[in-house]
Amino acid sequence: MTTLDFEIERRRTFAIISHPDAGKTTMTEKLLLYSGMIQQAGSVTAKAGQSHAKSDWMSMEQQRGISISSSAMQFEYLGRHINLLDTPGHQDFSEDTYRVLTAVDSALMLLDAARGVQQQTEKLFAVCRNRGIPIFTFMNKLDRPAMDLFELLEQVETTLAIKCSPMTWPIGSGPDFQGVYDLYKKQVVLFERTSHGKFRAPVQMTSLEDPAIERLIGVQEAKQLREQVELIEGALEPFDFDAFMRGEMTPVFFGSAMNNFGVEGFLERFVDLAPQPQAVETTVGTVFPDAPFMGFVFKLQANMSRHHRDRTAYMRVVSGKFERGMEVFHTRTGRSIRLSRAHTLFAEERDSIEEAYPGDIVGLVNPGVFQIGDVVSVNPKIQLEGFPRFTPENFASVTPKDVSKRKAFRKGLEQLAEEGVVQVFYPTDGGRDPILGVVGQLQLEVFEHRMLEEYGVVIEIFPNSYRLVRWVAGDMSVMARFAKSVEDDKGRPVMLFRNSWDLDFAKEQYAGLEFLPQPQDMTVISRE
Repeated sequence: MTTLDFEIERRRTFAIISHPDAGKTTMTEKLLLYSGMIQQAGSVTAKAGQSHAKSDWMSMEQQRGISISSSAMQFEYLGRHINLLDTPGHQDFSEDTYRVLTAVDSALMLLDAARGVQQQTEKLFAVCRNRGIPIFTFMNKLDRPAMDLFELLEQVETTLAIKCSPMTWPIGSGPDFQGVYDLYKKQVVLFERTSHGKFRAPVQMTSLEDPAIERLIGVQEAKQLREQVELIEGALEPFDFDAFMRGEMTPVFFGSAMNNFGVEGFLERFVDLAPQPQAVETTVGTVFPDAPFMGFVFKLQANMSRHHRDRTAYMRVVSGKFERGMEVFHTRTGRSIRLSRAHTLFAEERDSIEEAYPGDIVGLVNPGVFQIGDVVSVNPKIQLEGFPRFTPENFASVTPKDVSKRKAFRKGLEQLAEEGVVQVFYPTDGGRDPILGVVGQLQLEVFEHRMLEEYGVVIEIFPNSYRLVRWVAGDMSVMARFAKSVEDDKGRPVMLFRNSWDLDFAKEQYAGLEFLPQPQDMTVISRE
């Protein structure tokens, strides 16, 4: 086995997806705790004197207790090199999550055991299914009252059209939650609570046949557990790895990330079951991990470091070995570039990196060269088909309060639009103020906060009544009466409409014009 083959085999790259408040960032924190990357888990809503969650490094994330931007972290566990991408759960930031899902080989779907499958989970699950990503499921918050467990599994199977195969089974729920039964190891794993779940929970293991089990968990609880295990093993389909890889079956784990219950058991099984780096489809065909070097940029982030204030391009290594300083083609422009400023990513922390392998996420310092979806490769002809872009549904004009800050305003506008925080449209009717397009209101709040904190610019935002955007092919001058004429950041003609009636009327009046829901060279996604 070559070094490249060995490193490919031990890589695991996955993302965590969930509905807001299902415990995604907490789960991320506990995986880092059990991997040994951190000694004490932080809190999503840390108070004075407490540490914040590692993946929530932005000040607004720490203030609000929500994830705004996806983050990447790497750690070693049981001989595997794991790349973990934490994603925002809020639907206003779904575009960031969708892009992250192009860079992973599997996903962990986190569900609140009291609520089951929720709306945002369904949408993100659909993306994983469309991309053929195998999915693990973790039923979280068993330390709180939960749904009937068999009804919970049935809901997942019915709603998401995927078979469930329990890998662990909880012992009680809510205040009576005591641990899990590992159906693979045939072991009862009992937990002891730790202070706010900051540290690894002590565990005690025993057999289901152990006469002491009644004393440990209670006579009635032991009887119920044995009956449930018998039902699972007799009535539910056993785990089928091939069905899992096809996206037809999900291994299901139970626990409480907040209290560290079930996290270690999940991680141990994950490193065995999760797929190693997979092949990627490109414009020149399928690229396999053992092919010559190729990588693609799936995310841009400005101002991650207060010390450097530079921009970082997140690159997924698809194939071959990455070496710092290597010369490759930037295939969109055809230019040859040297990848000399590269680093590992651990939330906002970074260290210089000398080499990386398929599945790894590498941070490249971006002096304005990279765009989302860019490919770097030793083959100058390779490109990806397109990256998802969400259609804006809310629009607002923006201007700096202090005109002397206009230069900093333009810089922030350009860099945050480059990231995908907002989409920017420029009036063609002589108006000076750009128009921001966003999926949801929270994006505008993030833009305002970051403009002040990172660029020192106080801005004013003026919402307007436009709700639809269309890219137009034809003579734009005839459209002035019906819609707002603007250009996107690539100079392409765009029209903003107040409602679908205005759009339909324009189509009737000007049959010679084309009204496109997306630019012809971009994949745009509706949230519906």
